[in-house]
Amino acid sequence: MGKDSGMTVVITGGGSGIGRELSLLMGGRGAHVTVCDLREAAAAETAESILAAGGSAAAHALNVTDPEAFSALAQELLAGRGHIDYLFNNAGIGIGGEARDLSVSDWRAVLDVNLNGVVHGVAAVYPHMARRGAGHIVNTASLDGLVPFPGHGGYTASKYAVVGLSQALRIEGASLGVRVSVACPGRVKTPIFDNSPMVNYDREKAMRLVNAAPALTPRECARRILRGMDRNEAVILTSGFVRVLWGLERAAPELLHGAMSLALKLSPDLRVKK
Repeated sequence: MGKDSGMTVVITGGGSGIGRELSLLMGGRGAHVTVCDLREAAAAETAESILAAGGSAAAHALNVTDPEAFSALAQELLAGRGHIDYLFNNAGIGIGGEARDLSVSDWRAVLDVNLNGVVHGVAAVYPHMARRGAGHIVNTASLDGLVPFPGHGGYTASKYAVVGLSQALRIEGASLGVRVSVACPGRVKTPIFDNSPMVNYDREKAMRLVNAAPALTPRECARRILRGMDRNEAVILTSGFVRVLWGLERAAPELLHGAMSLALKLSPDLRVKK
């Protein structure tokens, strides 16, 4: 019997990366895991891996930008299992490029998944947890939700919003028995940046900068997120690198932002000339 035996878990973006590893680990802890992903085949593969290891899981195709679909999933689970104990709002996309080159549709695309996807999850599940007086929501933000990175404006905006939403919800939920944490990983070895659109940016040069940062494997990142969840940490920092940069952002923002500005000036060929 695992520590979460009998618990019901919903994980978005569970078909790959951090979401897949969170799903596998929660399955190993004895929980019933509903693996959600826009790609149904990827969600099914993760669920099958949990089942093959002796766990309990089901796959569900879910577009987190669709509030009605998220609500229907929650109602289906509540009807079938009676409760939702954990919600991991993990689905996310990236985008690179300077703000002067982003179109309104670029902004909307990243905000719709990264921010509204979390809002839709909260709207679908949190009221149930509040009525029941129990539950834990873990929202995946990013180091980009703690430190503003140039060239990541759209992504940074979405992740800062997720951090703020999570902290406000944590205060509200505390008196209702609901825990809320926000995970802020640094670079993780997932395909999110490889698959992200680069607007007027040289992909090879941009990825060279991204890959210069230390990285965790998705499994190690997921382990650290669950460790922070078990400790009921408000902000889950997954590495020393994240702690250092967030510390600089709070203690000496002018120094950190100046260094970023200098780095941007020294990389004039990063932006593709039109």
